[in-house]
Amino acid sequence: MTQTVAVLGTGKIGEALLSGMIRAGWRPANLLVTTRRSERAEELRNRYGVDSVSNAEAAERADILILAAKPQDMGRLLDELSAHVTADHLVISAAAGITTAFIEDRLAEGTPVVRVMPNTPVLVDEGMSVISAGSHATPGHLATTETIFGGVGKTLRVPESQQDAATALSGSGPAYFYFLVEAMTDAGILLGLPRAQAHDLIVQAAIGAAVMLRDSGEHPVKLREAVTSPAGTTISAIRELENHGVRAALIAALEAARDRSRELASGNG
Repeated sequence: MTQTVAVLGTGKIGEALLSGMIRAGWRPANLLVTTRRSERAEELRNRYGVDSVSNAEAAERADILILAAKPQDMGRLLDELSAHVTADHLVISAAAGITTAFIEDRLAEGTPVVRVMPNTPVLVDEGMSVISAGSHATPGHLATTETIFGGVGKTLRVPESQQDAATALSGSGPAYFYFLVEAMTDAGILLGLPRAQAHDLIVQAAIGAAVMLRDSGEHPVKLREAVTSPAGTTISAIRELENHGVRAALIAALEAARDRSRELASGNG
């Protein structure tokens, strides 16, 4: 952890990575940030003890550049960096839909680029970050990326051709669960429960179910069957879910998310 890392575009995700690295043992002296607003820079300096610099200075001082800017700002950011980035840097992109080829084409020949799709639970150290190597990234570059993103959750390596599918499942995944919790809360109110109680019941059920899925090693079908007694309440509810095509709707929704990710990657935003 003697390398210097710069987080370029330190919004919520960038700050989560910054705090995760510090907890993992990175020294603030080896961390740099860039921001658009001076008050945000001051806030990060006071909170973490890190230097706030320009994008060009970040590239000149850092060994590892984490591009956490919005996808629509990536072209402008790369234009600022192109004269300062060399093949000795490691460039990590956390911008949705931006391919490693897009970045490589705008930087020095041979620059190693790693593409990462994190999701918002990185904010509570329970994220899932999907990692893909560009043309010049080595296993060592991937391992470094895993060390950084492993501080805020789990990581998974996939070929870049699977990034759009991973975005549909993992990157957008938390939103689907929030949508389900919202719908189930409304159902609880319809059934006569106060909103706060319905919310607490559903959230704890979701947490408990997720931990069982993670820790038991059981297939979700087996866990579901353990709750589903003959002629009981659960099977009655599942019958209605099947009658309304919920399974098919979820599959179609994820296909739509994957297709939109492909459109963004191709520049058809």
